[in-house]
Order: sequence, then C-alpha cells, then structure tokens
Amino acid sequence: MTTDSEAAERLAFLAAEIARHNALYHGEDAPEISDADYDALVRENIALEAQFPQLVRPDSPSSLVGSAPAGHLAKVTHAMPMLSLDNAFADEDVSEFVSRVRRYLSLTPDEPIALTAEPKIDGLSCSLRYEQGVLVLAATRGDGAVGEDVTANVRTIEDIPQTLSRSSLDTNGETDEIPGVFEIRGEVYMAKEDFAALNARLLEEADDPSKARQFANPRNAAAGSLRQKDPAITASRPLRFLAHGWGETSALPAETQKGVMDAIARWGVSVSDDLVRVGDDGQALAHYRGIEARRADLPFDIDGVVYKIDRLDWQKRLGFVARAPRWAIAHKFPAEKAQTILRGIDIQVGRTGKLTPVARLEPVTVGGVVVTNATLHNADEIGRLNVWPGDRIVVQRAGDVIPQIVDNLSRDESRGSWPFPQVCPQCGSAAEREPGEVDYRCTGGLICPAQRVERLRHFASRHALDIEGLGTVHIENFFRDGLVRAPADIFRLTKEILLGRERWAELSAANLIAAIDAKRRPPLDRFLFALGIRHVGEVTARDLARRYRSWEALKAAIDAAVAARAAAIPAVGESDDKFAARVAKELAAIIETPGVGPEVALALVDFFAEPHNQDAVADLLSQLAPTDVIHETRASEVSGKTVVFTGALETMSRDEAKAQAEALGARTAGSVSAKTDLVVAGPGAGSKLKKATELGIQIIDEEDWARIVAESR
Repeated sequence: MTTDSEAAERLAFLAAEIARHNALYHGEDAPEISDADYDALVRENIALEAQFPQLVRPDSPSSLVGSAPAGHLAKVTHAMPMLSLDNAFADEDVSEFVSRVRRYLSLTPDEPIALTAEPKIDGLSCSLRYEQGVLVLAATRGDGAVGEDVTANVRTIEDIPQTLSRSSLDTNGETDEIPGVFEIRGEVYMAKEDFAALNARLLEEADDPSKARQFANPRNAAAGSLRQKDPAITASRPLRFLAHGWGETSALPAETQKGVMDAIARWGVSVSDDLVRVGDDGQALAHYRGIEARRADLPFDIDGVVYKIDRLDWQKRLGFVARAPRWAIAHKFPAEKAQTILRGIDIQVGRTGKLTPVARLEPVTVGGVVVTNATLHNADEIGRLNVWPGDRIVVQRAGDVIPQIVDNLSRDESRGSWPFPQVCPQCGSAAEREPGEVDYRCTGGLICPAQRVERLRHFASRHALDIEGLGTVHIENFFRDGLVRAPADIFRLTKEILLGRERWAELSAANLIAAIDAKRRPPLDRFLFALGIRHVGEVTARDLARRYRSWEALKAAIDAAVAARAAAIPAVGESDDKFAARVAKELAAIIETPGVGPEVALALVDFFAEPHNQDAVADLLSQLAPTDVIHETRASEVSGKTVVFTGALETMSRDEAKAQAEALGARTAGSVSAKTDLVVAGPGAGSKLKKATELGIQIIDEEDWARIVAESR
C-alpha cells in the first residue's frame, strides 16, 4: 500500500517531470518522450491525486496547460484561457464521457445528446483575433494563460485571411454578420508532403549535408517555423491552418458548435472536411473508426478525434475544470508500431543512483519519425521481454521521439535474462536493489560523477533553488572542467571565472552571478528539497520546514535520530527485518512530523549519517543561509480540526479551499474517518458524504464554508 509520504514524493516527481516535458514540447519544440508516455505520466498523476486528495499540489499538472512561453517573442495574455482537453483511450471512456454529461445536465436516458466530431491535428495551437473582421493579433497557446505574439509570422500563412469574408451567405440565404470581436482558434500545421519537401530542401541547401538541420516530424517543423524571430523564414515554410473553435467573441453567429464552425468556414477560414455532427456516442465512435482507417491517407498528421457537445447552452452549463472543458474530450488513436533490431543496451545513472536501461535501436521509421532508442524501464522489464542485443523487436510510438519495446520476436527463454550490471558503469561502485524495489541503484553516492551532475542539476532546478540561467548544459560543462563539483562550488563562481571561458560575455556572466547571489538565502523548504535526499520531495520538505521552522531546529532533530540509530541494538531473538522496522519507526517518532513515516525518517538519517554528505552540507552552509519558515494561521472555529472537502466546488478550486483551511489552523484530509471533524460538501458529493452522515460528522455546504472564512478575517 502506498503511504502518504511515498505518494507525496511521487507527485512531486510527476509535477517536475510533466513540467519539464511540457517545456520541451510546447516551448522548445524538442520532445523527449512519446505522447503515450506523457499521457501515462498525466494519468498516474490524476490517479494519485484521486487517491490522496490531501496531497494535491498548487502546481499540479492537472491544473496546468502547456508551458509558459520563453524566448525572443513578445508575450500575450489571452482574453480567454486556451485550455487543453481530457483524453479518452477506449470506447468505454467515450461512453462514460457522454454518460457523465447526461448526469451533470440531469437529462433523461432517452434524451438525445448531439456531438461534433473532427480530427485532432498534431500541430501548434494558435489564436487569431479579428476586430471588425480584420486580423489584429495572433498568439500561440503558451501555458494557456500567456502565449507568444506571432502576428507578423501568421500574416505570411496563405490559409489565414487578413480580413474575414463579408460576402458569404448563411444557410438561410442571408449575409453573415461578422462580430466586432471574434477570436478563431485552431492548429498551425505542415502537411506530410510539404514536410518531406522541406527536409529535402534543407539537406540540399546545406554546405555540409552531414550537419544539415532535419526536423523530426511535421509538428516540430510547424512549431519551429511559426516561432521564428524573422517572419521571412516563416514565409519560406509551407505552413497551413485549420480552425477548430473560438475564444473571446462579442457575439456568436449560431447556437451550436457545428453552426459556429460553419460560419467560420463561410468567413474564409479553413475548417476540417471531416467535422460532422453525430447523434450519439455510437455514431461518434463510427466516425472515429472511419477516420482511423483513413489516417495514413490524410494529408496531415492526426493523433485522434475530438468530440464536443453541440449545443452551446449545454456547453455553458457544463463549464470547465482547471485545465479542460467538461463538454469536450479527445479520443486518442492507439500507438503506432514497427519492427527493428536491438543493437545494444546502455545504462544511464540518475540523480538518486537509479540505473535505467535504454535500448539502442537500428533506426526505424514509426509514424513518420525516425527513432533510434527506446526505454526499457528496469531489469524486470528486460527479463519480461527476454531481450538481448541482436534481437528483432517491436517498438511502439504514439506521437514523438522515444518509443517503448512492446514485444520480442526473437524470444529464447533457454538463454536466460540479459545480465543486468551489478556495478555502476560510471564509478564502479556496487549496484544494489533493496527488498521490494524494482530498481538497481548505485551505492557510490556523491563520488559517482553521474549522480553528482544530476544532483547539481536538481539543486539548481525550478522547484529547488531555481537558479535562473544555470541549466543542464552549463552544469555539465562546469563539472567537466572541474569548476563545480558540489553545490557549494556554484556559489564560488565569479564573473571573472566565467569571462575566462568560451562564449561568455559581460552581460551573460553578470546575469548568472546575480541569479546565483539571489539564492544565498533560500527558504528552508527549498533548501531541504534541493539537497536531493531520497524520499524527501517538495511536500515532505515543506512539512519538515513548517514543523521545525529553522535549519538549526531541524538539524538538531535529525542529529538526535542519527545518534539513536547508531546506539540501537537488537533485542534478544529479534530478527534483522523486525529490528530494522522497529528502528525506522523510532526514528520517525524522533523527527515527529506529519507525513514523515519510517521510510522518510530512515532516508534522512542515511543521508546525514554519511560523512561526505555532512561535509557537502557544511560546505554549502558556508556559502548560504536558509531562512526560517513562518506559517501563519488565524484563529477560527475550525482551528485544530480536520476538514474534508468533497463534491464540486463552484466558487473556488480544491487547492484554494485547502489553503484557506490551513490558513485557519485546520488540517485537510482526503478521506472521511472517525477523526474527521467537518465535511464541506458541494454538488455531486458521493461516498464521502454518505460516510460522514453515517458517522454523524458535521456537514456544511460551500456557502457556510465561505462564511467561516469571512468571519475569521
């Protein structure tokens, strides 16, 4: 069973990993993993949050869209957020979506629900703002709230009219009335044929063909072409546009999704020929099958079909969740597959010493992209597939770059499993697998160069000390040249040192040093998280910081736990396992922090008991000073009580409600038990409300909760 601390650690990892992949995909047009692998991370995050709602983070991926824009283009705040879509991966998911809509709208079982269905193009989302029918602004999605101004670039795309057509007639034979303000939203894309021609031209124009830039797929080509600083480069690229919706409008030309899209088409903006209105989920799935069968023959890449509730008044009633509308869903296609040869298995070493096997493949084209490597996850996965170099394997890809191996066509059980390394390939230290774990880890700790680089990268990362400008490339270069071997060395860098290096100028050197100096007094929770202690994620670091307030107090508690473990001796007849479990439990009691169980306590003790870690932390503290944490609460009628929120909250997000409760001195929980003091129930509350009623727990609605908050100010 997963503990709170394990879930918190995993959620922290997922938040950081999903944010990183969002930035790579949306901001840098350089994804590292497939759509399927990305979707799996998101689904795991959602499932964990559902199981541990008390651990939902403010930066949860379930409330975020895309990635904040970065780079040379001006920023644009969207008048209405450009949201993402929830995903369906099976027919049952689509039927459940329709059933959910029916329940939310309180419709009878026989009342029809019309949907629109259209291909989901794999392009770059873009919003076109027309005022009085004239294009005045074009912006990318960015993080959903803020995008990039690409107006000059968009003006070079032939598919996008500078002025909407006013001469078209609607279905009643009357001239369309174009609203004063109308934002058309859709996808900028590159057709498959144009993509192939562009790569061929880039190869032909290169002075050295071996160094010619080649785009990995049409989506990357479209994104890179649209986000150029020079519109002339965009103009030279064969970009196209298809509309799929709208944002801010001063009026709507119809009362249905299909009606508005028909009007957009009449105004001269391209809309998919495969956009249709269907009567129910059965017809929607039939349309999906038809598009899936023609997928390879379509002129552009698609990765699924999007369904939307047709009636706009129903859309308004359904509303939105944090990152997606309730009235739409994307039905993804199954992953694409291909056969190739496994040429080798490399072992990568991560920040915590985890050894991850990566398959090196004979290059193969899967879904229009040439891939050369795949994830093998861990030693157990290698054993399950029984893969050895030289085997013919089946790889699967659902969108981008790194696929996974799903079958081995050369399986031979008689030869046994490929010998997973028992030593770290980077430092030669033993690689061990703890009982109950699937991963092997290097025991070298900070003497392992791979771990040291990853720990340094983690230390400077956004969720740790957040040292702006100190990215992976700089860290690897500084480490390689001996300038930064431990976190404290980062603070010993000077402008003079940087200026003595290639490609560093006065301004860039000054900016990095200023960014480093700005982090010499980090909050205690960020400092603790930045140390990279196993099992100590952002939430656990925050809990420890709030409990002890200062570094001195926290260190004193940890030192006491270290001393207690050193002095512990087994009882007569006590087994090693029982002794270890008892000691870990005693350590947790010494550290005494909600959410810090035996596993986390033992990880803290293991870290601070190591002499080289002690030296590294002491060295780091000679360069910076963590600031105390002040977690203020107000006296209220819920101070000291445990509060559970359930059902739909209509005036605030769940995170806002929990923050309010904590500010009032209450503790929030994700499940109802005999220890629960108060349940705040919104519309749709189910099993938690029922259990609270059975236990006789006080139940209030959102309005009563708002009164408690207001009276406590």
